[in-house]
Amino acid sequence: MVKVLFTTPVLGHPAAGGYKLRIENSIKALSEISDLYIYSRVPLDALGGANGLSFYEQYCRRFYFAPSVSQNAKYIRLAKGAINLLSRRIINRSILLTGQESGETFRALLNVAGDIKADVIWLGYGNISYPLLKYIKIHSDYKVVLDTDSVWSKFVLRGLPFAKDKEEGQRIEREGRQKEEEERWGTQLADVSTAVSEIDADYYRHLANHPQQVHIFSNVIDIETYEQIPPPADNFRKPCIYLAGTFWPRSPMEDAARWVIAEVLPLVRRQIPNIHSYIIGNGSDQTLMDIDDPGITITGELPSVLPYLCHADVALVPLRFESGTRFKILEAGACGIPVVSTTLGAEGLFVTNGKDILIADEPESFADSIISIITNHDLAPELAKNLRVLVHEKYSIASLAREGRFILDYLACRSNM
Repeated sequence: MVKVLFTTPVLGHPAAGGYKLRIENSIKALSEISDLYIYSRVPLDALGGANGLSFYEQYCRRFYFAPSVSQNAKYIRLAKGAINLLSRRIINRSILLTGQESGETFRALLNVAGDIKADVIWLGYGNISYPLLKYIKIHSDYKVVLDTDSVWSKFVLRGLPFAKDKEEGQRIEREGRQKEEEERWGTQLADVSTAVSEIDADYYRHLANHPQQVHIFSNVIDIETYEQIPPPADNFRKPCIYLAGTFWPRSPMEDAARWVIAEVLPLVRRQIPNIHSYIIGNGSDQTLMDIDDPGITITGELPSVLPYLCHADVALVPLRFESGTRFKILEAGACGIPVVSTTLGAEGLFVTNGKDILIADEPESFADSIISIITNHDLAPELAKNLRVLVHEKYSIASLAREGRFILDYLACRSNM
């Protein structure tokens, strides 16, 4: 079997948020098609402690920690069962982004690759791994997969129309153009760059030396983890709408939530006065702390969104700037919850407006879609059923493993040329 060394600056269990879900499900898929080794640039506490380590150990041959998150001068190599020893040796630090990582971390990665005789180094969360990609290519001849979860420059530049002032607009423009330059040379340097959708793939293909360098590696979910329906959260109120994501000031999710609260929700309340809104996710309570409305519950980060999502009437994806594909839609589909999204929120997914999702971009049509799902007792189950079927067919771990196998076969063929 192909030996894959998977490294990531973002890792944690349970996986809270789409970016951690992507890493976790990538590991699950790669474990089915390769001899997988994991090199974590995340300390034990951020990983989820001993439980998080045990979870990931079941999917790999060995688990390593980078020296930047350990006290070991070289690196820590773990065989299964070494959890207690490791627990005493890890420094309590926060996650380090690639730009802050040391050459020691990169050198140790290549040492690990040499020890295990890796065939491929797979860079999870490749959008922030360009410096590591360059280091590997300068100092070795390993085949490298740069695994992206979006087009980051699009993510940045799409925020331009929403800049609060000229200074912020100039900053967005500058950061977006810098990211475009990274994406240009990074796509040419990597043996494979992955994209989550054909829309993103088209962007990267125009940057690549040849189109065959770019492959689809989708955002998917592990459907089995959504089959057990938990009881609703305490004091759960219906009818309700559900909005979840990762929040920070001026983020796409803040913009989406405030757009719903200010422009959509008042229209819905005209028809459904007792509608309740649940806004969930890391940073939501801080970012939206000024919202004081008895019809809106803002939870902050939760151990699991399922006590809310599984019992919601409608899941909302009202994004107006972003990039990539939305786990929010896939999770709602797995849970049998109908979805209303903006066009951008559904970008890159094989969804069809009116069949397995409702898509609307203006406050009036967005509100009408919510009202229709709650009041039309035939529409909601039909949308939910069709979306669930779509998720099972196209966005499962098995489908991701097939995409991953195609990538590894392509690299093997190039090695034999």
